[in-house]
Amino acid sequence: MNVDADGTMTLFEKIWAQHAVTQDDGKTLLYIDRVVVDDVRAPQVLKNIERRGLAIARPDLAVVVQDHSVPSFATHSGLGGSVFLDATRAAAHKHGLRLFDVGEAEQGISHVVMPELGLVLPGSTYVCVDSHAPTVGGTGALGLGCGSTELEHVLATQTMWVRKPRQIRIRLDGQLTAGVSAKDIILHVLGMVGLETARGAAIEFAGTMVKSLSVEGRLTICNMAVELGARTSLVAPDEVTFAWLASRAFAPKADVRQQALRVWETLRSDDEAVFDVDIAIDCSALAPQITWGTTPAQVMPITGKVPDMEDASRAGLTYMGLVGGEPLIGRKIDRVFIGSCTNARLSDLESAAVVLAGRKVAAGVKAVVVPGSRGVAREAEARGLRDIFLAAGFLWGEPGCSMCAGGGGEKVAAGERIVSTTNRNFEGRQGTGVRTHLASPATVAAAAVQGEICDPRPLMQDNLHGR
Repeated sequence: MNVDADGTMTLFEKIWAQHAVTQDDGKTLLYIDRVVVDDVRAPQVLKNIERRGLAIARPDLAVVVQDHSVPSFATHSGLGGSVFLDATRAAAHKHGLRLFDVGEAEQGISHVVMPELGLVLPGSTYVCVDSHAPTVGGTGALGLGCGSTELEHVLATQTMWVRKPRQIRIRLDGQLTAGVSAKDIILHVLGMVGLETARGAAIEFAGTMVKSLSVEGRLTICNMAVELGARTSLVAPDEVTFAWLASRAFAPKADVRQQALRVWETLRSDDEAVFDVDIAIDCSALAPQITWGTTPAQVMPITGKVPDMEDASRAGLTYMGLVGGEPLIGRKIDRVFIGSCTNARLSDLESAAVVLAGRKVAAGVKAVVVPGSRGVAREAEARGLRDIFLAAGFLWGEPGCSMCAGGGGEKVAAGERIVSTTNRNFEGRQGTGVRTHLASPATVAAAAVQGEICDPRPLMQDNLHGR
């Protein structure tokens, strides 16, 4: 533990200590408060549980979600994903597990619906066979990805063996300017810190800029901390978190909430707590960010120029069809996508709608938006956001992971250039030969209407102040 002689502890240490059952061979057996099984793993994992003669220790703490295999549109419903959906449905029912099924009110991407419903709370532990499980750190919960075999152990014992990671604090200070979002912050951090500094670490995001963010913005930052190589990530819960949780369906209410608040208020790193690495980044002058290469760390301000790289990084330029020293602004695009566990929440759709209101998607551009949950979709419809997207020429998809990893039934041709709100831009991530630029929802929306990569701020300001 990073515990000083006077007993000071980090937020991570506090949650870790509260859930530690025992230790052995350098690992800690952690109690897990909430387990999520997605539609890709559910059929085989639950079949293995049965084959091994095991019982699920706490069915009431496990949730099965339909997200990775959900068709984005009705025209895709006959594709192979239905095999996973049907098998997941049957397995969940057989084992008596709560299922968030396609079309149901609570269905959506696991890392969107769990915080949204109040099923993951500050100070709790959360496990899912998905690398972006740390997304829930935006609420002050400890999210951990795991493998399928590990998940079987968790379901059977409600515990998981974990090697304690080193700890990094990243302080993000300054004030965001208009048109800059949480996605821009974390892309900037990726460019500054790189892919190795935080590998395998537990990151706590702190600082004035983080405190000023909404919970949804914090979820975005913790989501993409995974791209830094982090094992997990956290933001200390505060009054912003507590207020956001008050309206969540499964969050504590009345007297139970008051008891929970007394605990949640203690969930912060002590003033003198020591981290293995402490990083400070001033984000005051931050501009909208966009990736130019084939890792999320190959990123630049939207107004900048592509760096003239050598060696391995030049391969990324070649794949992306770019030349060092040229701007990205003005580069023609073929598609845009707004969605994923990174940027498919209500606030993400709202920021894109600010750009889109009264405008049309450029000719030749295919534009898709997929809400992260059925709840997000309902609220977006109630607020008129869906109408704005449809009027602009976007296709409105069914809640799920969709095109994040080239799924949902969408096919993108090799060589096509897409600006996407997703979290990864690896070669082939959204399809063989597809060239992906990661950006914020506002930047993606601006590219859609201009038909090319552009700075979203002028379009946002025009609509905010009246054209």
